[in-house]
Amino acid sequence: MAVNKYLARLMNNFPAYEVAMTEVHHTQKLDAPSGTAITLAEGIIENLDRKNSWVSETANNPAELVIKSIREGQVPGIHTIRYESADDSIEITHDAKSREGLALGAVMAAEFTAGKKGLLGMQDMFKF
Repeated sequence: MAVNKYLARLMNNFPAYEVAMTEVHHTQKLDAPSGTAITLAEGIIENLDRKNSWVSETANNPAELVIKSIREGQVPGIHTIRYESADDSIEITHDAKSREGLALGAVMAAEFTAGKKGLLGMQDMFKF
């Protein structure tokens, strides 16, 4: 997620690029957008001056970041952030190949937080 925030800060210098997000999950996933998509969107909003909120599916004004949610098949999770201009596009995607990888991440986070107090985030776990 640090890459997401860094890229958003960098893209402040390039107002010709519009940013949007797509997230794809399995059909049994009830929430849309996913918590991961919302966290990514909040990171963009914190670091990209031209966005101040996120919306699901359709923006009503240019300051809103659109998150498009797709539910299909048995997809564990794909999150794509796309910066697009009239000339080109820049895209960053995370494609989870299995739920086992997501479970391993949850176990690692639980082990890291054991015995610690206070609010912890990914930056604490990975020391960046």
